[in-house]
Amino acid sequence: MGIPRTGSAARTALTGLASLSLLTGALLATAAPQASAVTAAEPSQSGAVANPFSPAYQHTYRHGVVPTIPQHAKMQAWAAGHPALNAATGPQTLSYGGGIDGIGVQSGHSKVYLVFYGTQWGTQSTDANGNAKFSGDSAGAAGAAQQMFKGIGTGNELWSADLTQWCDGPNVTTGATSCPSNANFVPYQSGGVLSGVWYDNAAASPSAASGHQLGQEAVNAAAHFGNTTAASNRDAYYVILSPHGTNPDNYQNQYCAWHDYNGDSTLTGGAVTSPYGDIAFSNQPYNMDSGAGCGVGFVNSPGTLDGWTMTLGHEWHEMMSDQNPAGGWTNHTGGSYDGQENSDECAWLSPGTTGGAANITFGGFGTWAEQASWSNDTNSCAISHPIVGGGSTGNTVTVTNPGSQSGTVGTAVSLQISASDSASGQTLTYSATGLPAGLSINSATGLVSGTPTTAGTSTVTVTAKDTTNATGSTSFSWTESTGGGCTARQLLGNPGFETGTAAPWSASAGVVDNSSSEAAHSGSWKSWLNGYGSAHTDTLSQAVSVPAGCKATLTLWLHIDTAETTTTSAYDTLKLQANTTTLATYSNLNKNTGYAQKTFDLSAYAGQSVTLKFTGTEDSSLQTSFVIDDTALNVS
Repeated sequence: MGIPRTGSAARTALTGLASLSLLTGALLATAAPQASAVTAAEPSQSGAVANPFSPAYQHTYRHGVVPTIPQHAKMQAWAAGHPALNAATGPQTLSYGGGIDGIGVQSGHSKVYLVFYGTQWGTQSTDANGNAKFSGDSAGAAGAAQQMFKGIGTGNELWSADLTQWCDGPNVTTGATSCPSNANFVPYQSGGVLSGVWYDNAAASPSAASGHQLGQEAVNAAAHFGNTTAASNRDAYYVILSPHGTNPDNYQNQYCAWHDYNGDSTLTGGAVTSPYGDIAFSNQPYNMDSGAGCGVGFVNSPGTLDGWTMTLGHEWHEMMSDQNPAGGWTNHTGGSYDGQENSDECAWLSPGTTGGAANITFGGFGTWAEQASWSNDTNSCAISHPIVGGGSTGNTVTVTNPGSQSGTVGTAVSLQISASDSASGQTLTYSATGLPAGLSINSATGLVSGTPTTAGTSTVTVTAKDTTNATGSTSFSWTESTGGGCTARQLLGNPGFETGTAAPWSASAGVVDNSSSEAAHSGSWKSWLNGYGSAHTDTLSQAVSVPAGCKATLTLWLHIDTAETTTTSAYDTLKLQANTTTLATYSNLNKNTGYAQKTFDLSAYAGQSVTLKFTGTEDSSLQTSFVIDDTALNVS
């Protein structure tokens, strides 16, 4: 569910069955302890909101909506004359929704992936904690998000332990308000949950991304992180973090965040097709832009990131207890809290009150403002809670943190992970997320081995599980660099063709040319493919070895001159290949008045020989000339 902000014109929106939790700051900050301050919108028999003053009226996707204060007063006046039916349970009691696609809660170790969506985040660098840092993030929100998710389940924090009472599985009946002992419980999330960070700077984030676009970005992230099966996404959660100045799903003056899954048909723009199983994700706007309405200063002073970490925690708690809304634990009482999730019922309770927001210390990962979540077993909002069902075996699995790791791409790795169990006779099974490409962990021995293929820094989380399903985890950073063996240099021979011959290029006759009818980009010589105005094929190629561990970038200057007049048909083409992979295809439709530089990342060929090949194909009439000059394959 999502988190709304207040304002004189604020109206909340989000999903119905998608369970997008919505909080209103000023309204709930003044509410009595343990009250979410939403007075009932009477449900109709169809499940739609009947109160005509509710922002969810005739907007079923706004399930659990929190109205503004003026609208709330109108709702109260209408509800006074239309009382809701008495509920069989307490007004804040959550019950089980029966699961969607067999999924109710995250009953394994959560894998949280942070997706920084769009070029507006700016230039990426690394902060003092080894986290991704961005020049467009003046509030430092990116680092806070990474530290918070690294810190969940560390330092004996019990804020997240409230989740261990929730469960799913075939032994949990629809409508249950407590979990049987043989259920699949949410385990205590020891050792952190951050599993990956992706800066998707392929394009700018939309100014107001739709729910469908946000869901599609989550599916893209699943592919990016290699989670390409339903099993790998069973315990995955993708936080889509939009940059400063954007308005995802038109959140401004309405709410502060929400969560959902790709299959929700009520998403603005519709459900999202996923070839990788169900994808749980959240819409996390840069809600510091909304000021106090989204929690700036709610717990601390100045408290710039208070609402940011509270909403991140709010949505993660709700995803954990209701992964595919509303198949998990939500309110079905038909009263004031109908449709809300565990965090909605405790939203914006003032610090110092029972169940009020507070600072939570996460081991060595900082202290962050968080809010409480509803607890059925204590019948209250709990900012701290004992570990219950998720730790019912009594076993404690401890994974020894090996410390930060570093290495060089192309150099073999062997790292032994050690773990212990408080119970004797247990067999441990190991798994890991966030390992550098090329590495894997032996599930039986905990040995991480392989040869890394890609430079970069990632957060690795290793989890050990015993035969009773008790788990323990630890997280650490892992940096792979290109090392000192990769001397920066240019690899192509005769890159500008200024020798007047092709070698070491292999070329069709007449391709290397110095005639004045087609000017070189620089110097006197260039390669000129085609331009005959008749059926003809020209080729130009060169093989080169890319050193292991190097970043490799191919650049070239291309001029396309044509007599073709069509604006729709590609009659003459130029294909560029790296070995058998086509990097680009150009045609008469790409004609230009001068040279344009083209750039290609060939780092994937590090440690390999690669043949760069240009093939120009011309049809039977009207010439097209493909002129190439000043090529370079730079490694660093």
